[in-house]
Amino acid sequence: MLKDQVLWPTLVDAHPVFNTLTSDKKADVCVIGGGFTGLSAAIHLAEAGHRVVLLEAASIGSGGSGRNVGLVNAGTWAQPDDLNKFMGEQAGEKLTAALGAAPKLVFDTIDRLGINAQDTRTGNLHMGHNKVGEEDVDRRYEQLRRRGVDVEVLSGAKCHEYCGTTTIQKALLDKRAGTVNPYAYVTGLARAASELGVEIFENTAVTQVVKQGEQWQVKTAQAEVLTDKVIIATNAYTQGEWTELLQTIYFVKYYQIASEPLSGVAADKILPHKNGSWDTRLALSSIRRDKDGRLLLGTVGSYEGKGALYVSWANTMQKKYFPDLGKVNWQYQWTGQFGFTTDHIMRIFEPAPGIVAATAFNGRGITTGTLLGKAFAQYLQDDDRDSLPLPFASLEQHKVTFRNARSVYYDTGIALYHAGQCLNIIT
Repeated sequence: MLKDQVLWPTLVDAHPVFNTLTSDKKADVCVIGGGFTGLSAAIHLAEAGHRVVLLEAASIGSGGSGRNVGLVNAGTWAQPDDLNKFMGEQAGEKLTAALGAAPKLVFDTIDRLGINAQDTRTGNLHMGHNKVGEEDVDRRYEQLRRRGVDVEVLSGAKCHEYCGTTTIQKALLDKRAGTVNPYAYVTGLARAASELGVEIFENTAVTQVVKQGEQWQVKTAQAEVLTDKVIIATNAYTQGEWTELLQTIYFVKYYQIASEPLSGVAADKILPHKNGSWDTRLALSSIRRDKDGRLLLGTVGSYEGKGALYVSWANTMQKKYFPDLGKVNWQYQWTGQFGFTTDHIMRIFEPAPGIVAATAFNGRGITTGTLLGKAFAQYLQDDDRDSLPLPFASLEQHKVTFRNARSVYYDTGIALYHAGQCLNIIT
């Protein structure tokens, strides 16, 4: 039976639980948000000897970090040359290099902290689904090879073998990348942070951040944290009216559906090297397996009120890519959301001295969050902007116009696109 439930927590035996903040605290740094960014920052600050309090509005892993596809990808959605056009060559190359090294940072963090993240490290596949998509693969390959990146274009029989389908004729294998169970990774980070002395509080939403002399007063419903510095790491799950950060992004939903565990000859041919993958469609399809052999498909859009359409989409894509499987029994479906910008580039802000924030990971939260958390921790210690992988942006200059309308328009358009796929109008 298909359940409206996130798969990832069901694959983890122990779930950390933290108290709600009920009494006032003091800290060197208060981190708002218990996802990849906030926990990465908290760990690096604690390892440097700082007192850290972390406030999570819900529970660890309940937001985007626990609902993620789990692809540990390098770079941004924008191609490196395009990134240079948007940011300038020096800033673009710096960000490309930093995000190129981010998968290694994730895997090194997993090893260093002893996290069972159910990870694979065999690379991920960017699959060209048609001629235009194949040209995109070729451009990315050329740009990455020019920068010395270990990538390979797969075609013919080798492409079919890696992807597990004869529908794809060309794919880019990025050997830096891999996959994780995102819930296992984020809860593993939380355990490690707590063991390092970070005070973590769940179900503790921030209501206000105000200046208190030379410090900051982070207020919640029952208590407050008096702190020297603040990291806002809530991204697309920011709640309340206490920050203007939400004005800089619009929301995009992402749908995922997971089968029952699969076995047999047909199933064993799908992504046999344990790569994660995604295609080049306008509304992309992500494809991966979990540790128990389930097939996971994902795409942009929300299935709320459109459940039959999205299950039909999943059946259509499964038959298109993996017809030998026959009928698949779907077991779990869920959505998450991420912050989007029109140029697909993340933003970092310094709203006031002593406060830093990050938004708009554009679907690359695992690597971007881990990297920016470490960078923020370093910056708050040395005040050196060279510690950061990209320059601070202006809140005023990067506000997204008609952001709510963009989200509605995008979701409606994507639903129509998926309907076209199901009717074979769009290939």
